[in-house]
Amino acid sequence: MIYIALLNIAIFQGIVLGFIIIKSSLFNSNSNKYLAYLLFTLSIELLKHVSEIQHVFTSYPILQFIDDIEWVFLIPVFLYLFVINRIDKTSKVKQRTYLYYIPFTLSATLALIYSLDHIVEAVTFSKTGIFVLQIFSLIHLLLAVTFIPSLSIYSFSKIKYLKDSQEKNWILTLLIIASLLLFAWLSAALIGLLLNYDISNSMSTLALVATFLIHWIAYVGIYKYKLAKNKDAVTTFLNTDLTLSDHELPIIKNNRPEEQKESITADNIYYQKLESLCKEQHIYTDSTLNREKVAEKLGISPGYLSQIINSITGDNFANYINNYRIEAVKEMISNSEYENYNLLTIGLESGFTSKTTFYNSFKKMTSQTPNEYKNANK
Repeated sequence: MIYIALLNIAIFQGIVLGFIIIKSSLFNSNSNKYLAYLLFTLSIELLKHVSEIQHVFTSYPILQFIDDIEWVFLIPVFLYLFVINRIDKTSKVKQRTYLYYIPFTLSATLALIYSLDHIVEAVTFSKTGIFVLQIFSLIHLLLAVTFIPSLSIYSFSKIKYLKDSQEKNWILTLLIIASLLLFAWLSAALIGLLLNYDISNSMSTLALVATFLIHWIAYVGIYKYKLAKNKDAVTTFLNTDLTLSDHELPIIKNNRPEEQKESITADNIYYQKLESLCKEQHIYTDSTLNREKVAEKLGISPGYLSQIINSITGDNFANYINNYRIEAVKEMISNSEYENYNLLTIGLESGFTSKTTFYNSFKKMTSQTPNEYKNANK
């Protein structure tokens, strides 16, 4: 059946693309991982639909609770977290992300309880227990009506914080398609519940829309927009056997990694931005700074950031940042304004997290301890 084949292709593509985004350093970032989770959720929903058509849950009733769980509760959550993790940190508020999973957790709990009631005949509930379940079922319904639309609409309000116009356009389109899909599903589900109407045809249509969404994310995210924002690396990735390990992925197909490095030079736009962040904004003074934070500021993946630094400087990210910190320490030692500062304070002011890290890094980079350098430059 062509319809089933189309759904199975989308399921396979969604799962594979999700794993690629999570596992490959080219695409892996805090925001992209939620896009991967979104793909997994859409794939699960499609798999549920295929299983219903092929009567899998009838043949294996123990799996019925999987069908009863409303995985769709996760879609607005992953959409929102994807958007919120793409915006600049200054526009973010402190997130309690676990709260967004409450509706799904309630759905999964109710599904498991009802499944046990159907499978194990000995399980019985008292009148109080039945009443409590009915209350929670009502809460579950109210959450579906309120939570899904509210979080989806709230996601739109965060689009304005995206600075890149191309990124803003494609994420806005993603939100529109996914939100329309959610609203259509919710409307169909309510009509079926309240009017006892057969919605199988409507759900089949929505399943096709979901397959389109998965294919669209794959096309726009990788082929067109490039989630990694690294055209050369993505092209190489797409032409490379997907069974290769992460550190092999960026290597050019002819296995000559030096050619890949030569394509990244000091005039690379992201390297220039990185230099500006260090020299003008002094981001290295942030003791919590890590590769993921810097990559997010630049709008690239952590893997590509490491590739840039290694190709241009021949060093890794940690040493690159520590070099700036050590230069800052040297300047402060030579500056009379800091003559009353002890060396540890100067090291901490420059971004080092501890005395051990400071002294070891300084010795490694200069072949002198901070004390030796200070005495030599009095």
